[in-house]
Amino acid sequence: MWAVSQNALSPSESCLKSVWHNRLYLYSAAALVFGIWFSLKVAQKKKRFSDDPKAGKSNDSFADTLSHVSAVKIFYGSQTGTAKGFAVELSEAVKKSGVPAEVIDIKDYDPDDQLADECTNKSVCVFLLATYTDGQPTENAEWFCKWLQEASTDFRYGKTFLKGLRYAVFGLGNSVYVGHYNTVGTNVDKWLWMLSAVRVMTRGEGDCNVVKSRNGSVQADFVAWKVKFLMRLQALVEGEKKSCSGNCKTGGSRKSQRSDGQKEEEEEEEEEEEEEKENNNSSEADPVESSSDEEESGPGAGKKSGSVIDMEDLGNIMSRAKRAKSKAGQGDQSQMVKLSKVNGVKTIEDEGERREMITPALREALTKQGYKLIGSHSGVKLCRWTKSMLRGRGGCYKHTFYGIESHRCMETTPSLACANKCVFCWRHHTNPVGTEWRWKMDPAEKILQDATEKHQSMIRQFRGVPGVQPERYEEGLAVRHCALSLVGEPIMYPEINAFIRLLHCRRVSSFLVTNAQFPEEIRSLVPVTQLYVSVDASTKDSLKKIDRPLFKDFWPRFLDSLRALGEKRQRTVYRLTLVKAWNVEEMQSYSELIALGQPDFIEVKGVTYCGESAASSLTMANVPWHQEVVSFVQQLADMLPQYEIACEHEHSNCLLLAHTKFKVDGEWWTWIDYERFQDLVQVQEENGGQRGFSALDYMAKTPGWALFGAHEQGFDPADTRFQRRNKTKDISGC
Repeated sequence: MWAVSQNALSPSESCLKSVWHNRLYLYSAAALVFGIWFSLKVAQKKKRFSDDPKAGKSNDSFADTLSHVSAVKIFYGSQTGTAKGFAVELSEAVKKSGVPAEVIDIKDYDPDDQLADECTNKSVCVFLLATYTDGQPTENAEWFCKWLQEASTDFRYGKTFLKGLRYAVFGLGNSVYVGHYNTVGTNVDKWLWMLSAVRVMTRGEGDCNVVKSRNGSVQADFVAWKVKFLMRLQALVEGEKKSCSGNCKTGGSRKSQRSDGQKEEEEEEEEEEEEEKENNNSSEADPVESSSDEEESGPGAGKKSGSVIDMEDLGNIMSRAKRAKSKAGQGDQSQMVKLSKVNGVKTIEDEGERREMITPALREALTKQGYKLIGSHSGVKLCRWTKSMLRGRGGCYKHTFYGIESHRCMETTPSLACANKCVFCWRHHTNPVGTEWRWKMDPAEKILQDATEKHQSMIRQFRGVPGVQPERYEEGLAVRHCALSLVGEPIMYPEINAFIRLLHCRRVSSFLVTNAQFPEEIRSLVPVTQLYVSVDASTKDSLKKIDRPLFKDFWPRFLDSLRALGEKRQRTVYRLTLVKAWNVEEMQSYSELIALGQPDFIEVKGVTYCGESAASSLTMANVPWHQEVVSFVQQLADMLPQYEIACEHEHSNCLLLAHTKFKVDGEWWTWIDYERFQDLVQVQEENGGQRGFSALDYMAKTPGWALFGAHEQGFDPADTRFQRRNKTKDISGC
C-alpha cells in the first residue's frame, strides 16, 4: 500500500519532496554565494577608496579634517607676558610659511558668538595658555575657560557643537606645582575635544622648571613644539590628513590607513608624552603646594585602563617599559642634590649632567634688571643705599638699627631660586622657584670671589662721580658686610655653611634672610651675625595668599622654622611686612607667633610698591603710611610685655621692636660690635664649636639719633638728607 502511495506522487511533488529533504545543502550553497558576492562588493569599494580618498571620506571625527587652511588664529592667555611673546613669535613664523596669522588676546574674544564660526571658515586655532596660581587660568583667560568648561557639559550646546574646529594647544606651567602643572592647557584641550573639535597635533607643554623641562627651559620647549606645529600646518596646507583617534593623548587606537610618515610623527609624539609623564611621576610624591581638594589629571596621569592598543604600537610600549625599568634600576642614583641636616653635598651624579638654574632667557631678564650674575645660580647687585651712603646722603635702616656701614655692604645671594612667589616680590617673579636643589652647583669659594669682584667693579664706577666722598669710596672697595637677601632663598644652597664660614674668614659680617620654609636647614646653620625669618602673615590663609608658597605643608614648615629660630643663640629677627587690607589686622595672631620663636628683634616695615606687575595684584592702596605702621607697632608692643619700640627709620617706613634684654640701664644696645663677633666666631671654630656665644656677647650701644622718638627719625646727622624731586624713585635695595 505504501508503494502504491509513492507511485501516486506527481513529478512536481517528488521534486519538492527532494528539495525539502536536501534543504540544508541548499541553504549552505546560498550562503556561500552571498558571501562571495558581498566580499567582491567590499573589495571594489575599498579599491575606489584607495584610488580617490575624497570619495571615501570617513565619518570619524578625526578623519573629517579639511585639507585647506585659510588662516591661523593664535589665542593667548598670559599673566606675565611669556605666552603673549610666544604668540607673536609663532605668528611671525606662520606668516613666513605663507599662511595668514592673527594674534588674539583671549579676553577680547567672545566664544559664545565667534567660536562656532571657526568650524566652517577653514582656520586653525592655536591656544597658548599659561597656568596661574593654584592651577587657575590667567586673568585674561578666566572667562573663556569658564565658558568652555560649562559648554562642554551643557546639553543645550550638544557634543558636536565645535565639530569641524581644528585646534592645537600649548600650555605653559611649572612642574614644581605638581598638582597644578599645566592644568589650564590640559583642561582646554579636553573641553574642546568633548565638543568634537579636532586636534591637529598633540598638546605641547612648556615647563619653567629647568630640571624637568624636556628641552631645558620653557622657551626651548616652545621652540621645539613650534617646529612640529609648522610642519603639521604645512601638511594641512598641502592637503594631508592626520588620522588620529580622539584619544591620541592616551594611546587609543589608530586607523590602519595611515602613511608611514604620519605613523612616525604620532609615535614620536607619544614617546615624548610618555617620557614627560615618567619624569613628572618621579616628583608626584613631593610635598608641593596644591590648594585644590581635588587632584587634576596632571602630567603624571597614566593611560586609561580601558584604552585600546594597536599591535603596531605594542613595540613602542615595550620599549618604553624597558626604559622605565632601566630608570627604576638607577633609582638609588638620584639626580637631585638633597638638602641635608649638615648642609653637605651628596655628589651622587656627575655635576656636568645637571642643568643650570639660569636659562638664557632668565639671564637676559635679570641682567636687564641690573643683576651681575655669578656662575649658574648666584647674583650680586648694588643696593641704592650703598650708592646713597657713598654720596653722604644717608644709610639704610640696618645702619640705623644695627650700625651697618651701608657703603661697605654687599647684597648678594648664592641661590636665585625661591620656594615662594610673594605678591610684593620686588623682582617681579623673574627668578626661578623650587623646593629642593636640583641644579648644577658652583663652589662657595668661586661664588664669594666673583661676587666680591663684581661688587667692587660696580663701586669703581663711582670713582669721580660728583658728590661721592673719596674716603667712603675707598672704604666701599673693602666689603665688610654681606646681606644675603638679594633675591631667592639663600639657605637652599647646599654649601651655605661653607659660604658663611668663608665670609667670616674674611671678617665680613653675615645677614641672612630666609622665608621660613626650611626648618632643618635653619637648625643646621652655622652662627651668622644676624638671622632673619620673614613673617609675612600670621595665619595660614593669609600666608598662602601673600607668600603663595610651593610646599603643600607650608604652614607646619613655617611654624617649625620659627621654633628652629628660637633655638638659635645668636641674634635673630622677625621681619614683618605690612600689606594694608591683607595682614595688618592680625594683631593677636602675630603676638602668638612671636611667643613661639622668641626673636631678639622684630622689624616691622610697610610694603614697598615696586610698580605694576602682571604677576601681582599689589597696588599703592596696599602701602601703609608711616604713621599707620607706627600705630600698628605700638599696638603690637602693648601685647608683648618683653618687647619695646627701640628704633625708627622713617625714610624706609620701618620700626624696630627689641627684646628688653638689650635695654641695659635704660639704654638701648641694638647695634652690633662686628669685630667682637668675628673674634667669637673664630674662637668657636678653633674649639670645634664647643665654646659657644650669645647675642648679648657682641652688642653695642645705639646712638641717640637712631632711637624711636628722636627728631632725626633714624637719619644719621653725619649725612645730608637729599630730597629727590620730579625723578623716578629707585625702589631697589634691601
